[in-house]
Amino acid sequence: MRINPNLHLTYCTNIHSGESWEAIFENLKTYIPCLQIANFGIGLRLSDRASKEILEGNKLAIFKEWLKTNNYYVFTMNGFPFGNFHKEKVKDAVHLPDWTTQARLDYTLRLFDILAEILPQNEPFTTLEGGISTSPLSYKLWWQTEEEKQQVFETATENLIKVVEHLVEIREKTGKLLHLDIEPEPDGMLENTKDTLAYFIDWLFGKGAAMLSKNLTISTEEAKKVISTHIQICYDICHFAVEYENHAEALQVFENHGIKIGKFQISAALKADLPKDEAQRKAIFEEFTTFNESVYLHQVIAKNNKGKLFNFNDLPKALIEGTSEEFVEWRTHFHVPIFLSKYRLLQSTQEDITEVLTLLKQKTSLTQHLEIETYTWDVLPKEMQVSMEESISRELKWVREQLI
Repeated sequence: MRINPNLHLTYCTNIHSGESWEAIFENLKTYIPCLQIANFGIGLRLSDRASKEILEGNKLAIFKEWLKTNNYYVFTMNGFPFGNFHKEKVKDAVHLPDWTTQARLDYTLRLFDILAEILPQNEPFTTLEGGISTSPLSYKLWWQTEEEKQQVFETATENLIKVVEHLVEIREKTGKLLHLDIEPEPDGMLENTKDTLAYFIDWLFGKGAAMLSKNLTISTEEAKKVISTHIQICYDICHFAVEYENHAEALQVFENHGIKIGKFQISAALKADLPKDEAQRKAIFEEFTTFNESVYLHQVIAKNNKGKLFNFNDLPKALIEGTSEEFVEWRTHFHVPIFLSKYRLLQSTQEDITEVLTLLKQKTSLTQHLEIETYTWDVLPKEMQVSMEESISRELKWVREQLI
């Protein structure tokens, strides 16, 4: 939906299970009309399988007609999860295939071809950009040596420059501006502001710009501008909150270096201050245990009494190794409903969302795209689960109220 002429809000349809195009389209036809929102913009998630199936026969044409008939449009897509994302174990496999592979490149190029076809360009959408979020290159814990990590950056950069060249071609042919939005997250090869900035400067604006300059026969400076146009950041608020980031400072750092925000993913993490009292600490850790489920990774970053951060790659490990008295706070990567600030003895990072949305109101040029991403409804403790329709509506309503 349009919040104003240049700001669009949606929810990510990775909330719905289903990997085939048939299942995904059925979910759209079931849940989008229930919102009863005219001119609703859809945050589309297509698996690799669905991205192939929609291009078979006249399926894409049928989808375009459905969008037009119902006054819906697609402006952003989630290209992070490649395959199954519900009911079965996902964990670190969410990063597979990573940006060192041809499969990830082919999948992403296919998504952009689809988005280029369905992104509206008529009035009043003439300035609407299209974006696709993607993984932070790979999963850091798969690579042990510095040499291995450098090779990941090298190969990923080569593949990302191929994406840039494809998006330049699309813009020349259609006039549509599309960008790939890299999504940092805990334990990703890019997990925070520091990692992301270093990658952009050293690789994309360094070796990547040199490659693009040669391939397009343009200057290196022009190549940097082209890269910053077509490769941006998906700023997932939950992820940056788990990293204890100062959002104002992080966004200013990106802006100072010409790195754009393609999309804010509006999401909340779980957190808790850890008191010294042994019984109270035990009760809090038991509360975290109720969120210990087997489908998704729930990375924990603990802060000790000296302000130092310690990473645990998943909640079970943190519950074993991260309960020392030196730790004064826990934050965990669990996308909880954004309209709640407390979960019994735990809190959410809802304040981080309100902070970012306040910054956006102060500087509306930060991004065009807002996407709510709470995909964990099926794995929440049972007493916290509500109907899908109610969940989506409450989250959209809450965000709109923050933007008033």
